[in-house]
Amino acid sequence: MMTPPTTPSRVALITGASQGLGLACARALAAAGWRLVIDARHADALDAVARGFDPSRVTAIAGDVAEPGHRARLAAAVDAAGRLDLLVHNASELGPSPLPALADYPLDEFEHVHRVNVLAPLALTQLLVEPLRATHGALVAVSSDAAVEAYPGWGGYGSAKAALDQLVAVLAAENPDLRIYSVDPGDMNTAMQQRAFPGEDVSDRPAPETVVPALLRLARQELPSGRYQAAALLAATVGA
Repeated sequence: MMTPPTTPSRVALITGASQGLGLACARALAAAGWRLVIDARHADALDAVARGFDPSRVTAIAGDVAEPGHRARLAAAVDAAGRLDLLVHNASELGPSPLPALADYPLDEFEHVHRVNVLAPLALTQLLVEPLRATHGALVAVSSDAAVEAYPGWGGYGSAKAALDQLVAVLAAENPDLRIYSVDPGDMNTAMQQRAFPGEDVSDRPAPETVVPALLRLARQELPSGRYQAAALLAATVGA
């Protein structure tokens, strides 16, 4: 009797996966049987995280998404995995802390914020759009309410996330065969949130794990391409 063919495991690439929302998303996808390619800037932190996964199902590559060579290594890892079903642009750069007013914003820092939050996701998408098309996969870019609200001090990060939202919207219009999303996760208890509010206690913010079900809805491609708020996705899930 012939053995029926097995369905290949889905593959996700998650940037910024050593902590916060990226790590929470990676753990949830791994628990659901996905294979992972993950990255983060700091090798020690990423290696520590990778040891918590089945080594046969995760590829961890340390580096900065703003660097072309690192993006090429991520694309090579996807090629080695044989497919790509989900690309999560989670790696972000807040900028200087405390957050400066735009009139005082160091232009080299402003440029770096945009390089990480806008240029890097576009460049990585360009490398990986064909594997995504092959699986009719999904792209999720992590945005922020600072992309649409004018908060003092958030001009660097907010303008970068607004640009990212527009890139996602145009990519979706240009690629109707894919599901392409940006998602505002809301405030979370993360290291970035703490850097944004130095000296304040951010422990009252929701844990990143509480946002993961919203990202999983997008990963399952239950919704049309577009920009979503995690809170609304979670409320709809509870009410369903």
